[in-house]
Amino acid sequence: MPNNLREIQYSSGDLVADRRASYAAALATERAFAEAADLMTQTLEMVPQWVAGWNLLGGYREAAGDIAGAVVAWTQLLQLDGKGLFGAALKLAAHGAGGSAEAAPAYVEALFDDYAPRFEDALVGRLGYRTPEALETMIRAVMVTRGIGRFGRVLDLGCGTGLMGGRLRPLVERLEGVDLSARMLGEARRKGIYDRLEKDDLKAVLDQEQASIDLIVAADVLNYVGALEAPLASAGRALRRGGIVAFSLETHGGSEPVRLGTSLRFQHAVEPTLEICRTAGLEVISAEPVVIRMDRGLPVDGMIVLTERV
Repeated sequence: MPNNLREIQYSSGDLVADRRASYAAALATERAFAEAADLMTQTLEMVPQWVAGWNLLGGYREAAGDIAGAVVAWTQLLQLDGKGLFGAALKLAAHGAGGSAEAAPAYVEALFDDYAPRFEDALVGRLGYRTPEALETMIRAVMVTRGIGRFGRVLDLGCGTGLMGGRLRPLVERLEGVDLSARMLGEARRKGIYDRLEKDDLKAVLDQEQASIDLIVAADVLNYVGALEAPLASAGRALRRGGIVAFSLETHGGSEPVRLGTSLRFQHAVEPTLEICRTAGLEVISAEPVVIRMDRGLPVDGMIVLTERV
């Protein structure tokens, strides 16, 4: 998928159309989004079946404040993108225009396959991502309180390029990582910090385990999952008694357990999430508010949660 994705994103198959799309991209770089959208509209008259072109048009219109126009583009995108690589259903749902607010693994895989080479520079350097540090601090505090020298078998869910794994490695005997993105796993593999890496869905991996894991960590992962009942129940079953699940959330102040933001990431309400943990047999050790990252210049509110299998 990574190579195909690059082709889908950057070529329509028509050199003239590609040139016009590059001009539109240049306009967008200058924040002339309405002008970029106009040029992209003209481009798509030449190549109306170009899937990524409709994605670009929707993004330019959204950035220009033309949500109705963006919805038109995303509706066309939904019809053309059979694999769901561009997340059209999520984009429509996030703007109350139909679609689906369910987790979209194909979109997440494609997103991070493309993002992998620049992931750490962008997330840590530009967006102030500090979740691995916050999780490590809370995990170390539990280790001190409970006299844990090292964890035995540890599973890093959505391990990405290994930002969390690098912090876990000194604390564990065996470190395993799982991620949907082959390119992200390739970046992690180069670091040589994992004993095993696997490309798979996190719930599928958890369901293969029964009371065999000492620590499960999910840093900046559950905001792409949506409803948490099933994955947290699977995590509870995968843990040994006394084992720990440590995870981050993006949060919101409403009453609904989960909602989809226009960022296309899911936000969770704190108390309903903690109740889901308890129902899964996970006793809450601590839950602390934290700024997960910056997004478009604004802080993203979140929570770091540690739970124990009882």
